[in-house]
Amino acid sequence: LSLSTFPHAASKMTKGTQAYGRKHNKVHTLCQRCGKSSYHLQRGRCASCGYPAARTRSYQWGQKAIRRKTTGTGRMRHMKLVNRRFKNQFRENTQGKSKKATTAA
Repeated sequence: LSLSTFPHAASKMTKGTQAYGRKHNKVHTLCQRCGKSSYHLQRGRCASCGYPAARTRSYQWGQKAIRRKTTGTGRMRHMKLVNRRFKNQFRENTQGKSKKATTAA
């Protein structure tokens, strides 16, 4: 049997192996806010964080996703300092009591 016997077989589009050779356009690119490759170019919206919306995209049915993005999973450049200051009751312009003087006595 040859393809000339079945002319419709050659022109039929499939969703399988043959179709993967045609996929060379980028639908999503890097998001400015979350850094993931989830920003839809035509729609102009990030599928992961919802950028450019002011609120970050999160849903209660995605508890694992919320857990991955929550406070404490990154560097916490500011919150590290706040935690330390909270431990000392946010004191400013004072000197902490020396622990050497209390242990020596």
